[in-house]
Amino acid sequence: MLFKGKAENMQEIKVGANEAGQRLDKFLHKFMPLAPSSFFYKMLRKKNITLNGKKAEGNERLKKEDILSLYLSDETIDNFREKKDKVLEKATEYEEAYRKLKGIEVIYEDEHILIVNKPVGVLSQKAEPSDLSLNEWICGYLLRGEGDFDESKFHAYRPSVCNRLDRNTCGLVVGAKSLAGSREMSRLFRSREIGKYYRMLVKGRIDSEDLLEGYLIKDEASNTVRLLQEKSAMDADAAKAAFVRTRYYPIKQYRDRTLVEAELITGKSHQLRIHMASIGHPLLGDYKYGDREFNEKYKRKYHINSQLLYACRLKFPEMNEPLEALSKREFEAPVPEKFKILADIKTGKE
Repeated sequence: MLFKGKAENMQEIKVGANEAGQRLDKFLHKFMPLAPSSFFYKMLRKKNITLNGKKAEGNERLKKEDILSLYLSDETIDNFREKKDKVLEKATEYEEAYRKLKGIEVIYEDEHILIVNKPVGVLSQKAEPSDLSLNEWICGYLLRGEGDFDESKFHAYRPSVCNRLDRNTCGLVVGAKSLAGSREMSRLFRSREIGKYYRMLVKGRIDSEDLLEGYLIKDEASNTVRLLQEKSAMDADAAKAAFVRTRYYPIKQYRDRTLVEAELITGKSHQLRIHMASIGHPLLGDYKYGDREFNEKYKRKYHINSQLLYACRLKFPEMNEPLEALSKREFEAPVPEKFKILADIKTGKE
């Protein structure tokens, strides 16, 4: 976003890649978030705000290189923008997240997206206002980089994660750097065109591939889910149930556990954990849905403190502009250390 003063009480905004694709009125709200909608429509009607030198309605889709002219005083614009101390506070939060959240590795990056390997213990998004999450880390990473990101760009679009992992699940997370990237990633995840694969260590021996289906109901108060095999009219919460589907297959069997890979065909919170528990093969280290005695044995011997589950692969379909660089590409996360240790243990007496 480029600002150039052309005349007294006038500013120009040159639309960049991050702003392209937005409706004009949505962009104006982000640029001056303290202004009411009525102010924008009045200014558009009076041609105090124009698009490429012409009157605009507000519903136009912005294109890269479009020029917005704001015939408004600096004082008016400043009063409707976020206060400088608020902007500085956010920038400081991004810097803090980048400094404090350790072990995050960038696997891939281009103009529109980045793919990172999230470690255990890092939130994908804030749960509380005071939290630092991967969202803030991404903003801090971009501000600290060598690109052209600065705080002013975040008025138009704030980079954020496109898919989420639980705090104690590690692996691949996609972040969008531009609005175009965010829109396309959201569409692909929503339409399930991106292949999402996870690896986990589960209790017991699994010998064959299977497809699991059911209906998931989440209890927000306890942050747990329960699984129904079918929607039941007798269950008062059945209307809130979401259909879930998981395909899994064994990679390697051990004496009392199996290394399993699963394709998350749908994507709901705790889906893999409850699905595997429902067939008698709970995740190793999962105290919420798993086997406590089994977990305690491994905790004592190998210091396992969270479920052994990670998002191991992302498989992209054929892609068009502006994300053609991702077309039919596959990305893998590094194998976590705990998996290396337990996957290398020989079968037999352990």
